[in-house]
Amino acid sequence: MTAWQLLALEPPGWGGALLTGAVTTVAISASAFAIGLVFGLFGAVGKLSGNRPVGLLLKLYTGTIRAVPELILIVGLYYAGTDGLNRLLLAFGMPPVEVNGFVAAVAVLGFVQGAYMTEVLRGAILAIPSGQIEAARAFGMSPFLRFRRVTLPALLPNALPGMANLWMSVTKDSALVAVVGYQELALTTRLAGANTKQYFLFFLAAAVLYLVITLLSNLVFHWLERRVRRGQRLTA
Repeated sequence: MTAWQLLALEPPGWGGALLTGAVTTVAISASAFAIGLVFGLFGAVGKLSGNRPVGLLLKLYTGTIRAVPELILIVGLYYAGTDGLNRLLLAFGMPPVEVNGFVAAVAVLGFVQGAYMTEVLRGAILAIPSGQIEAARAFGMSPFLRFRRVTLPALLPNALPGMANLWMSVTKDSALVAVVGYQELALTTRLAGANTKQYFLFFLAAAVLYLVITLLSNLVFHWLERRVRRGQRLTA
């Protein structure tokens, strides 16, 4: 078979499977990124709250996650989490469950992303001039209103470059979920290569798909950064 036939969208070509794997990769990455953003937001606020027990717990969370390789975390959290959930269900007299691969991948990657996002958002909040927060407090704004109208618009320009890096990271880390048996772009590529013995062709095609995802992501984040920096003076 020629390269074009191998990459055809319809079987026996593998092009359709690769595109499906790419869509799955983006879905896993986007879902994990969103969960990590929520974890990171609460983590950053918790670290800056001044509550010592909460701060120590969050410091342990971010320090441990950033110190251990993602592959070990994904495998450990997947199997340990599944086993722990089933043990808990058995303790309440309920039958064990089989965790969906997509849900497990998103949950584990989101938990890992949350540690990195915590530090990105904490640094962005610390970069906000304290006078802005004090002025909002002097006007009598509630904490939620202060966050929505002052803190959030001010932190986004500082946080977006770091968030863009984390998005690129999670799209690559999504390939690690193949170790728990969920089929995304990386695993589909390996299966295609193993079935056809055309490893170079399919890994090159996968590299092109990852590059397309990265370039489109760069355009999105560039547009977002320009939008949140409206009215700001650009410096060299």
